[in-house]
Amino acid sequence: MSTVQEETKALFRKAVERASLAPSVHNTQPWHFVVRPDVLELHADNDRQLRALDPTGRQLVISCGCALFNARVGLAADRVVQVDRLPDPAKPDLLALLTVLDEPAPWTPLVRLDPMIERRHTNRRDFFEENVPPEVIYELTTAAEQEEASLVHVVDPEQKVTAARLSREAEAIQNDDPRYRAELQAWTTTDLHRTDGVPVYAIPHTDARSEPESLVRNFDVAGKGWLPRLKQSSLNHCLMVLGTAESTRSAWLRAGEALQRILLEATRLDYVVSIASQVAEVPSTRKRLREELGLEIHPLLLMRIGQAAPTPAGKRRDLTMIISETGD
Repeated sequence: MSTVQEETKALFRKAVERASLAPSVHNTQPWHFVVRPDVLELHADNDRQLRALDPTGRQLVISCGCALFNARVGLAADRVVQVDRLPDPAKPDLLALLTVLDEPAPWTPLVRLDPMIERRHTNRRDFFEENVPPEVIYELTTAAEQEEASLVHVVDPEQKVTAARLSREAEAIQNDDPRYRAELQAWTTTDLHRTDGVPVYAIPHTDARSEPESLVRNFDVAGKGWLPRLKQSSLNHCLMVLGTAESTRSAWLRAGEALQRILLEATRLDYVVSIASQVAEVPSTRKRLREELGLEIHPLLLMRIGQAAPTPAGKRRDLTMIISETGD
């Protein structure tokens, strides 16, 4: 193998390190990378798909899109990167090919996001009451547009109530399914050494006295969450809907890239994001959300934007578990 190829593989390994820190549904980390001398492959790991919550694989692909964006950020300072998404219809789980061109990379806005990858953590705490300024909302909506997605700011109080109501309905429908409850319990962990799943130290405690927090999924299935109970209403917070013009596997992948770009930009601006995807996971509530909010996009998730006390990061699997290398 030539020196150039060795250098390229080293860059790809660095990109996978950054990709491994991406958020994913239930922290399943449903991705696998293959490092070749001249190309980096991103594959969906279907063994980690949530069959009850995500039968279509939408959330899995969005999660992989977040990892893809991190990989792009990790390479941006070194080389120009060419991304070929869903390159082979015969291999639907091959989500992307990344090739680096043999030319110096000009500065791009992605470079300033690399330090944010380790700072970004999903935050399920109560948010402070400060309003999110218009310039921050502009930055985040622009970030979505750069990745061929849309971020819609929900301002009308009645529409916020609608979004919250539909989120509650979606979670109730999901909780009526014993397969969903078993899946949620399997991916919520009290094992502090486990390197996937949602740890109890990152979720709010819930019990009989807790009021339902409509825009935060209740992970505390055993009543063992370490974070304080949620007290504030989500309806006071900045609420946004992420969506795409089409509902296809390709659009879901781009939505994941958009989501991660939004999360990293929010981190850069000293804001945090809490994600709620229940309403989009249930077909009936997803359809009604689109209709009742008058959305022209296909909604994929709701997000609260704000500021909050820090929260610990979930753990990540070792790189040896998500990466393969070949000399081909």
